[in-house]
Amino acid sequence: MLKYTAIKPSVYIESTVVSYLVARPSDNPILASRQKVSQRLWEDYADRFEFVISSIVRDEIRQGDANAAQRQLEFISSLRVLELLPEIDILAQKLLDAGAIPRNSESDAQHIAIATVHRVEYLVSWNHKHIVNKNKREHINQVCQAAGFQPTTICTPIELMEDTQMKEAPEKHPDFDPETYTDPILEECYRIKAEISAKFKKPGEYYKYLKALEEEDKRNGVKYVSYYDPSKRIPVEKSDDT
Repeated sequence: MLKYTAIKPSVYIESTVVSYLVARPSDNPILASRQKVSQRLWEDYADRFEFVISSIVRDEIRQGDANAAQRQLEFISSLRVLELLPEIDILAQKLLDAGAIPRNSESDAQHIAIATVHRVEYLVSWNHKHIVNKNKREHINQVCQAAGFQPTTICTPIELMEDTQMKEAPEKHPDFDPETYTDPILEECYRIKAEISAKFKKPGEYYKYLKALEEEDKRNGVKYVSYYDPSKRIPVEKSDDT
């Protein structure tokens, strides 16, 4: 059960959600359902939440088809962009080292770390491989808590909306497995993520690359914000051998 506070909750919009938002309407029933849900989240729930993104979302979008990338960047142009911090890269590496996220998916670890360090209440994604994978969520939460952070609630757009108002269940399809399901939109997202990860072999390389993109964005007028508050860190118990 997702829980809400009196303060407007923040929601990190991962790049797969943006991809479904701007894609051409599809005849594929599952793909079309996800497009519809993404649109409803964007159009009907913007006043209930504060949507935020990161430089990783912007970078993954830029890697795709130029026309689609432009449409996606225009869609998210009004959203606040979360600043990269050293604590984010440290947490991302912990997620990778613990096996909560595969090493060939560093960008997904960074997505989770950004939302967690900035104390964003929810991270929404359609990436069932590594982010909204129900078999991995508890492991991800454990790593974040052990690092001294309150975990963000990882969920799909439908899960977020179902718990607020939209109680209708997602369409059921025979033999549908969200962890193995793919479609042209997801295939493109996964391809981009894999190509990005393949470029960076050493810890910290990807973070440096993203920081350079962030500095370029700032020079071009993109506003970055930080919600990180060190005083909100959870005390971490030290082991006897440390």
